[in-house]
Amino acid sequence: MIPERYAPTTYALMRIVFGFLWFFHGIAKFGAFGGQIPAFGTLVFTAGVLETVLGVLIMIGLFTRPAAFLASGQMAVAYWLRHNPQGLWPINNGGELAALYCFGFLYIATRGAGILSVDGSRRR
Repeated sequence: MIPERYAPTTYALMRIVFGFLWFFHGIAKFGAFGGQIPAFGTLVFTAGVLETVLGVLIMIGLFTRPAAFLASGQMAVAYWLRHNPQGLWPINNGGELAALYCFGFLYIATRGAGILSVDGSRRR
């Protein structure tokens, strides 16, 4: 069993990894890693901008609560617009990742940045 004293560090690593992966999810929408570049002003373009910017903010822990709340909302919208029309259950409609991101970001939004963050260092 992992001792409780590691909880703040483990949470910080979770926040950093979520932000890091979210950032890469966003830049993939602009051609990185073989992604296709969307037309300016489209929903996919807007999602890519949000994912890139919010990913960086969450990763470094700056404006973490609002950034994570927006990211959670974006994933809720993505789930209902993209996945739900193919069936309600995430296992059937390919929406597992959207659901996990949605609730992971919601947790980050409620808990805040924690240690190893710009928000945490600004409070001191």
